[in-house]
Amino acid sequence: MILWAVLSTVLAVGLIFILLMYRRQVKNTCRQLEFLKENQTNLRLTVTVPFKQFEKLVDSINKVLDMSQEIKNNARKNEEHLKETITNLSHDIRTPLTSLDGYFQLLAQSDSEEEQRHYIEVIQSRISSLKDILEELFTYTKLQNEQYELKMETVDFGKCVYDTVFSFYDEFQTKGLEPEIDFCEENILIEGNTEAIRRILQNIIKNALVHGSQKIRMKLFSEKNDIIFLCENDLENPWDIDIKKIFSKFYKADTARTSNTTGLGLSIAKSLVERMDGTIIAEIENDMFLIRVMFFRKKL
Repeated sequence: MILWAVLSTVLAVGLIFILLMYRRQVKNTCRQLEFLKENQTNLRLTVTVPFKQFEKLVDSINKVLDMSQEIKNNARKNEEHLKETITNLSHDIRTPLTSLDGYFQLLAQSDSEEEQRHYIEVIQSRISSLKDILEELFTYTKLQNEQYELKMETVDFGKCVYDTVFSFYDEFQTKGLEPEIDFCEENILIEGNTEAIRRILQNIIKNALVHGSQKIRMKLFSEKNDIIFLCENDLENPWDIDIKKIFSKFYKADTARTSNTTGLGLSIAKSLVERMDGTIIAEIENDMFLIRVMFFRKKL
């Protein structure tokens, strides 16, 4: 009897000690949680008792805290990016609008027919720039919707390239550029969307016109089962370009944002290429900026 009494007493003391340790850990955990709630910190909960149940509980809470911190960080980054985007878009849209206002005033004040024709041409050019900006924004918004799908069909890729390139004839002439063209003459069929392909090519060529000063080269050829379109232009300051950000939305190598573009053109091109299971890459070689677009040839 005495032995059982002693064992019972020891067991009771042990249980009381364990209970006290549990209570102390619970209080300590509550204090840590309260501290984390009131302070911006990366600290995490700690355990001072050697109980696996508490360790598992604290590990689970710490994982939830890490997820919460990641969500907060992403929300902060998205908010900063949104602010930057709004600022950039405001600048991009305000520039042609301000120019329009100025030229409308000059047009209203001028009595010279020659001056009036000049002002009207400039105004039409600014309106066209503004339409391009809004069209890019509209296209970019559509591509953000995961449910948006391109209607796929058999497309003569070669014809799309020919038609699109030669539609820029006036722009090449205005800039005094004679593009070097090397296009294969074979029939090139792919599975894609005609309007999307034209938009891709237009955005790539517009980028070359904006940044190229003396040379623009374009090549269309087939390589095994791939159809490849290359467009390259010379660069005055190749070190100013972050090649890793070329396809990022709103990226501009022109940090002063002097050109009337949104910085969405190549981002849109990449999204459209990938939606048609193609590949687009950008490189800088010997002070030349090169974009390569590849699609699989459709088997007949």
